[in-house]
Amino acid sequence: MTQGGGQISARDANGKLPPLLLLHPDDNIVVARRDIIAGERVELDGESFVIPAAVELGHKLARRALEADARVLKYGAPIGSMKVAVARGEHVHLHNLRSDYIPSTSRELGPSTNTDHDGHR
Repeated sequence: MTQGGGQISARDANGKLPPLLLLHPDDNIVVARRDIIAGERVELDGESFVIPAAVELGHKLARRALEADARVLKYGAPIGSMKVAVARGEHVHLHNLRSDYIPSTSRELGPSTNTDHDGHR
């Protein structure tokens, strides 16, 4: 099946699902369908490349190189912006992704009250 211009087959020659899932053609991230080991060669958008560091099931990876402050799209919608630049295949998570949601949707605790923005502990 084709997604986002990239060929993503349902199963490989060994009957395994491909390790990366593209959720929407406009996305600039993909999701790990399984744990991926560092150095594993994967294929996406008709190109083969190596994953530089291990990534766990369900985590995001850069579909292509992303610059600092680049808007990150998942399901075709913005979910945040990059804090730093990342290369294709790098893990995209809290350490390098800034949420662009308004403060009332944040689950981070306030520094002095130990409550979230809605007053919950």
